[in-house]
Amino acid sequence: MADEEKKIIIDEDWKTQAQKEKEELKEAEQQKAEAGGDEGMPMPEADFAGLVSMLATQAFYALGLIRPEGAEDAPVEPNFVIAKYNIDTLGMLGEKCKGNLTDDEQKMLTDTLAQLRMLFVQLTQAKPEQE
Repeated sequence: MADEEKKIIIDEDWKTQAQKEKEELKEAEQQKAEAGGDEGMPMPEADFAGLVSMLATQAFYALGLIRPEGAEDAPVEPNFVIAKYNIDTLGMLGEKCKGNLTDDEQKMLTDTLAQLRMLFVQLTQAKPEQE
């Protein structure tokens, strides 16, 4: 009888350990999914530079200057409405944050807006000549 009790205790310990490992694996998979899926790359900390970069990227994409992977050589029709919206959003962000940005943040926003506005004007003026 004493041997049977020991086996039961061992079996219970094994079950507990197996359950603990399952829970740890499930938690690790959940953290991996929250961090961006299978890549396992954690999301960067939210900051002003990231927001400006995200809006600028959307504007560059709408202007046709960034293309999807595999379609680098395919002709792209710019979407000036979406590009203008993202550029205007950056401009509004600059106005609302005036006086609250570091020098580096202000310079990044100002430079990004200047570049996007210049490209927008160049591409909208070039568009009628192409047709």
